[in-house]
Parts: sequence; structure tokens; C-alpha cells
Amino acid sequence: MSGQSIIYVVDDDVSIGRALSLLLKSHGFVVETFTEAASFLAFKHPKVPSCLLLDISLPDINGLVLQERMVQQEINIPIIFITGHGDVPKSVKAIKAGAIDFFIKPFTSTKLLTAITLAIAESKTRNKKQAETAKIWRNIKTLSPRELEVFRLVANGMLNKQIALKRGTALQTIKVHRGRVMQKMQAKTVTELIHFAQKAGLTSLQN
Repeated sequence: MSGQSIIYVVDDDVSIGRALSLLLKSHGFVVETFTEAASFLAFKHPKVPSCLLLDISLPDINGLVLQERMVQQEINIPIIFITGHGDVPKSVKAIKAGAIDFFIKPFTSTKLLTAITLAIAESKTRNKKQAETAKIWRNIKTLSPRELEVFRLVANGMLNKQIALKRGTALQTIKVHRGRVMQKMQAKTVTELIHFAQKAGLTSLQN
């Protein structure tokens, strides 16, 4: 399964799940089918390009609630909604909440496969961003409390002299801390350091 794209299908209609599974497997995808949202949430999702074909009406919780739960549980898999009801307000809500597309049954396999191709591309982008952020946080955890403080202040646009004044510390000491921050964060320039802080969500934290 390493690196191979996975398509998750969550639909309480077993025959639809089976039909989609056959279609997708014939196009080289690994397919995992579920008849309820809870089973999908409990599943261990490997970090490979993937997307979710999700029915709006499910027996336990509806698809829109599952979409919210995925955000809460940080399951960052692009969603394509499928439904038997042409419910426009629901489709608008789903798309606004980040769904890739919305299909009303019956739909053509060609359109579905096109949407899945887009979703897989989006999944690759998301996975890459997550991996980058995870690496940044691994580096942040190697900083001492004082280095972390200097990192935050530099990321918020403060110069060495300003940091030294704010902290009542010698300028040379701040320069040493900043040098260690650059080294530990693997940043070649201050611009890159600020970019790392933005990705980690630290730039809004003022001390």
C-alpha cells in the first residue's frame, strides 16, 4: 500500500459501496468502504494521497457532521460528497466547509474520476504541507525557552537591538541566541525563519 492512493467510501447503501469499490479498483486505487461514519473515524488512515467519497445521509451521523468531526480529529482528507437528494443548501454548506465536489446520484463515472484526480492532487499538497509543519515543530522543540522567545520576537519583526532592550539583555547575548535559533531551525535567512514561524502559527504570539 506504500504510496498508493486510497479512496475511502462511506455510504450506508452496501450496493453503492460495492459498485464504487469495483469501479475504483479497476482504475488502480486501493479502496476502503464503510457503512457508517464512526467506523471511518476509528480507522487508522495512513499518510498517503487519499480522498473520501461521502454520502450526506448516514445512519449514525450525517456527512456534514462527519466533515466537522474530521476537522476536529485532524483527519485532513479531501471530501467528495455523494447524495441521493438534490439538496442545494447542503451542497453549498459542504463546499464552503472545504469539500472538493458534490455529486447527486446517479452520476457518471467519468465525472467522478475527474473529481477524484483533483482530490488526490489536493491530498498530496496537504500531506506535503503537514510534513513541512511537522518538521518545523520538531526543530522548534529543540530550542531552549530563551531561544524560543528570541525566535518569536524575531518572527514578529523585532531587531536584535530591540530584543536586547525589551529583555534587558546584552546585544551580544541576543546575537548568540539568534544564531543558535537559525542553526536549530535550519534557516538560511531571517525571511526563511519568519516563514517557518508563520507555518507553525507563532507569528501572532506577541510577548
